[in-house]
Amino acid sequence: MSEGLYLSERESAILGQEFLTWLWFKSEHEGGRFKAGDEWFEVYMEQRVSVEGGSGDGKEVATVAGPHAEMREARMGLSTGKKVNRALLRLAQDGEEWTMQLKAEDFAYNSVRTPKVDTRREQGEDPDGIWLEKLYLLEKCIGFMDLLYRQFLEVRLSSIKWPQELKAFRTWLTSR
Repeated sequence: MSEGLYLSERESAILGQEFLTWLWFKSEHEGGRFKAGDEWFEVYMEQRVSVEGGSGDGKEVATVAGPHAEMREARMGLSTGKKVNRALLRLAQDGEEWTMQLKAEDFAYNSVRTPKVDTRREQGEDPDGIWLEKLYLLEKCIGFMDLLYRQFLEVRLSSIKWPQELKAFRTWLTSR
């Protein structure tokens, strides 16, 4: 593997970890509410979060999972410098919910679940309507994620906003 490709993959993983860590912080700090144009939507870390720190043989991973997990161990990992490398996310808007597992190293969406689509068809309805509705819901979910990543990059790449965000993050982390 060429050195440039390796560095690119490593940098993507680090940026992905920072994004997921920031998203956990912002979802709790903002009460889960984010704005998309004139609309609001919600994002929550569900009861499955994995944090990772170190490298090579010294790499450590802590995963918290379960319906009543308080994520104490994962939060403790954050306080020791670990970053979120996988998370189960729940997005919601107007009574509709999406869930997905997001991996930091490649931004891969796994196990995406959209809101339920009514599969009953009335006579004369477009037979592709169900499929098109499902596709619309997937696109909406991806749009939310794109918006969140754009918001993260605006803060992360700012020499003024990022230090302020880190200060707020540390306060959030120690207050729990």
